[in-house]
Amino acid sequence: MRVILAAVLGAIVMFFWSFVAHTFLPLGETGVSEIPNEATVTAAMQTSIGDKAGFYIFPGPGLAPGATRAEKEEAMGKMAESYQTKPSGILIYHPPGTPFVFGKKLAIEFGTELVQCLIGVFLLTLTRLASYGARAGFFAVLGLLAAVMTNVSYWNWYSFPGNYTAAYMFMQFVGFVLAGLVIALVLKNSAAGRATS
Repeated sequence: MRVILAAVLGAIVMFFWSFVAHTFLPLGETGVSEIPNEATVTAAMQTSIGDKAGFYIFPGPGLAPGATRAEKEEAMGKMAESYQTKPSGILIYHPPGTPFVFGKKLAIEFGTELVQCLIGVFLLTLTRLASYGARAGFFAVLGLLAAVMTNVSYWNWYSFPGNYTAAYMFMQFVGFVLAGLVIALVLKNSAAGRATS
């Protein structure tokens, strides 16, 4: 029961920190800009893509379905060359009429943080870390791992802005640190008992 309580309290702390970081600090907006002449650009996207929501990369390799390995390698080479003469990027596209349910997104965010804390607490219970600092430090290391795992790859492969990447890594790391401080406190007695058993 204490393990579940620790995870829930940790998730609440992470969720509250995320709210503070996005609402009162500039972290959530770092590296994000609006498209100039948005109406013109979105009209062109709607004409070209229509109602096919998805993750798009441009310039694309222009491969037909079932392309051979040799064809894929040749197309990748041509795509790399086109970066010299064409704009490039990624696009997450949703057609008009796609609902944006803020409450649902908040619930998914909290659920994600709860799962992260449950996994973190489970891993912590497998250790023999007895001191408060060691248990909190364990969660800080998990936070560093989580922050690096996807953010650096997105920066590397999809060219996410460096300041955006740094801001989100910082937010994730701090969220884990704060959750770890609470979780380490809640699990104090049980962790100390295991360490001396």
